[in-house]
Amino acid sequence: MGVLRQLAEYLYLKKKDPNAPKSKWIGYMHGINRISLFMFLAGLLFMLIRLIFFRR
Repeated sequence: MGVLRQLAEYLYLKKKDPNAPKSKWIGYMHGINRISLFMFLAGLLFMLIRLIFFRR
């Protein structure tokens, strides 16, 4: 599975692969990855807003 496809699944842009193995531990791992990805994107957005609106 490609990296871009996995990112699209994390961001709910693409449906999950129905043939992928199902395990609660894989689900936990994907959940943690999803949270960290959203936090990273929120941090980038915060830094961009600070850079644009609060320049000295």
